[in-house]
Parts: sequence; structure tokens; C-alpha cells
Amino acid sequence: VNMANPLRYEVLNLYKNLLFLGKEYPKGGDYFRSRLKAAFLKNKDVKDPEKIKELIARGEFVIKELEALYFLRKYRALKQRYYEDERK
Repeated sequence: VNMANPLRYEVLNLYKNLLFLGKEYPKGGDYFRSRLKAAFLKNKDVKDPEKIKELIARGEFVIKELEALYFLRKYRALKQRYYEDERK
């Protein structure tokens, strides 16, 4: 139980972070939230700490991917605005 406690907080933190990032998801927050919930529920019975750490690492990778996606989207929007102004 001691080993599971710190991991439990990590998992909850991961879920909250992903939930927050999912609000900006291109297909919509609801779509993202339902997929996120399904992914977490699918692995809710995993007890092996190493497997849990592996899943947490996968979740952190997803966070990095989402951040990159949002950054790129923001960059494209700024670039588009900048070049629009230049053409006028």
C-alpha cells in the first residue's frame, strides 16, 4: 500500500493535467475527456508499480505531444496574421 500511494497521486495529477490540456483539443474537450476517461478506466486494475510507472510515462509523453500540437497551432496562427498584415 505504501508504494501505491505516491503513484496514486502521480496518476491523479497526470489525469488532472491531461484533463486541463484536453480543453483546447481540436476535436473538442468532450471528445478528449471521454477518450481520456476510457484510457484511465482500462488500466484501473493495474497493480504492478513498474507497469504503473510505464503508463505514467506514456501519459507524460501525451502531455508533451499535446503541448507541441498547441504550440504549433499558435505559431501558425501568429505567422498567418503576420503575413496577412505584410500583404496589405
